[in-house]
Amino acid sequence: MLDNPADLSPASPPASPGPSGRVMRAMPSPIAGMERGGAALAAILGVLRRRQGAILFCVLALPAVAALALTRITPRYTATAAVIYEASEYAPRELQSILRVDPAGDTVMASQTEIIRGIGIAERLADRLRLQETAEFNPSLRPAAPLHRLLARFRGSSAVASAEEVRRDVIQATQAAITVRAVKASRVLDIGFTATSAELAASGANLVAELYIQDQLDAKIAAVRRASQWLEARVADLKREVHDAESRIATYRSGQGLVQGVQAGLDTERLSRMNTDLLVARNDLAQVQGRLDAARGRAGAMAQAAVAPSVVQMRARQDDLSAQLQALLTRLGPNHPTARGLQNQLNDAQRAVNAEVGRVVAATEAEMRAVRARVAGQEENLRNAQADLGDSAQAQIPLSAMERDAEAARTLLQSVLERIQQTAQQTAIERADARVISRALIPASPSSPRTAWLLAGALALGVLLGLVVAWLLELTDSTFRSGDEVRGVLALPCYALIPELASLQLGRMRVTDYVAQRPLSPFSEQLRGLRAGLWLGLKQPKVIAITAARPDEGKTTVTLALARSAAMNGERVAVLDCDIRQPGFGRLLGADAALGLTDFLLGHATLAQVTQQDSLTPMHFIAAGSAEAGSQNLFMSASMEQLLVTLRETHDLVLLDAPPAAAMIDARIIARLADTTVFCVRWHHTPRGVVRHAIDLLEQAQARIAGIALTRVDAKAHVRSGFTDAEVYHPRYGGYFRE
Repeated sequence: MLDNPADLSPASPPASPGPSGRVMRAMPSPIAGMERGGAALAAILGVLRRRQGAILFCVLALPAVAALALTRITPRYTATAAVIYEASEYAPRELQSILRVDPAGDTVMASQTEIIRGIGIAERLADRLRLQETAEFNPSLRPAAPLHRLLARFRGSSAVASAEEVRRDVIQATQAAITVRAVKASRVLDIGFTATSAELAASGANLVAELYIQDQLDAKIAAVRRASQWLEARVADLKREVHDAESRIATYRSGQGLVQGVQAGLDTERLSRMNTDLLVARNDLAQVQGRLDAARGRAGAMAQAAVAPSVVQMRARQDDLSAQLQALLTRLGPNHPTARGLQNQLNDAQRAVNAEVGRVVAATEAEMRAVRARVAGQEENLRNAQADLGDSAQAQIPLSAMERDAEAARTLLQSVLERIQQTAQQTAIERADARVISRALIPASPSSPRTAWLLAGALALGVLLGLVVAWLLELTDSTFRSGDEVRGVLALPCYALIPELASLQLGRMRVTDYVAQRPLSPFSEQLRGLRAGLWLGLKQPKVIAITAARPDEGKTTVTLALARSAAMNGERVAVLDCDIRQPGFGRLLGADAALGLTDFLLGHATLAQVTQQDSLTPMHFIAAGSAEAGSQNLFMSASMEQLLVTLRETHDLVLLDAPPAAAMIDARIIARLADTTVFCVRWHHTPRGVVRHAIDLLEQAQARIAGIALTRVDAKAHVRSGFTDAEVYHPRYGGYFRE
């Protein structure tokens, strides 16, 4: 609490000379940085403690206002129905260009959302639920606001809206009450409807879902109907095309002489038969050639047997005779009569075989010549027919093109007829792309206002606003609230934080009597601290002027209380009321209308006549006096100087209660006459600019200002302020004081 006037600058790290001779300052240590961070945090907490009243007001006021506003808001209910969008595919290709459905992606779901919120569904919903008869959706049923009536009167227009305007407003209000939300990563749409009635909200949500599904089904049926009409018109066109193509083919055939056979044209069928006959003749020729080879022995035994069975038997007899002959020749020799007989039989058999083979070969050769002649004739006929067919091939080319066109038209006609059947079946089994998966239930609690969320938001906003207000108050606060601020702004020591005494503490006592009645109180301790601060200076002043920047700063109270405290400590104290224009000693010390300082300075009374004894302490005091005169001349007179010289000799401490220094020249003169001056500043009240201005005036008068005394300090508020000098009012020191 006590400040040494000789040490007004903050401590700084020692300086050391650098290599070049310049003075180098030591780098701050990490501990110093941590201390600065801790100091910043402590400063923030101090601001919060000092402004806790404003913060608490905002924290309580905003939720209270929000709660009051919530009581005046009509609750609204929101019911929600859920539908799932499942797009179906269409089999007919013709319908794909008319009723094509994209995959249910984000774009499709967003489109369905806008369809549900469209004006069409809102209009039908308003009609079905008769919303034009409710004031919630029909503004014309609500009483017009005074401002609207005034504007309508100013514009000269009628306040009654037309039927079209009323219907438009009802539809817009209905559309605004519909909410649609696509559930993420799904095909589900949540359809909500908001109203002041819970039953109406549920009915509205369910009806919106039904209207949406019915719209989808109606749109599909209408599209299928349009597709069927288009297909039927296409069938009629294709039938005409087929008829025209067949007519052109018949006319061309008749003109070119092209007759149609069973499977193809007549020339083609005749050529085909000739090819078949030629193939048969060639097969016959090959068979005859095979028999001839067999008859001549060029084929195997089985082939020969098939051609001439008699030759086979005869050759078998020949082989048997040859075998018998070989056996006899081996046993009997060639000249044996039996052997010769068998040799003759074998020769006869050989001649018979040759004769039979010759007969068969001759017959077969005759047959082969006939077959060859037939083959040659058929080949000639085929060549002639092929030549005739080549002549008609050129005429067949346009006919083939016309037949292909006619066939394509017939194929397309058949396809369209099949599509018509499929479309008719599709109409019978058509369904909507969406279906209801959850109907809306009657909500049990309102959806708005969300009381808990709004109150929580108001509370959070109140906290934020309280912090902002505290910050703004801190920024705009230009008063002195602690000795730290006094030292930082004025570069002067703060000797005391003199608390303001509440009425409960004073009872029937005056403030100036409190130091005598309660010598062990915090109030008295601060006055002793002020006296000790003055005594601990480099020079111990005897004559001390006490002043302030403006009235009601507590300077007179400080003067008298300091004087009484010093007198109670054994000092010889004299107090002079130098505030002649507004004296206070007479009222506080019971010396009204008594002789005083002005009387002495004018020579109307002696020092003994104006000096009075305090009733509570050994203190002497001199009141302002009863004579009226120019105070400036009196204080600048030799009598004033002589008075101070006398009082120095007879007293240990002389206190001069000077008028406010910001407006009165007397304060500067008195401060100039005193050894030093104590400047009183009202805590958290006097602006810093006013204090600096008053101190500048005193310094211009060459007054010596010893330090500052903060007066009328709210001890409880100062304890919460977070300033370091608030420690003196902490309850932990309660055992040292006696109230």
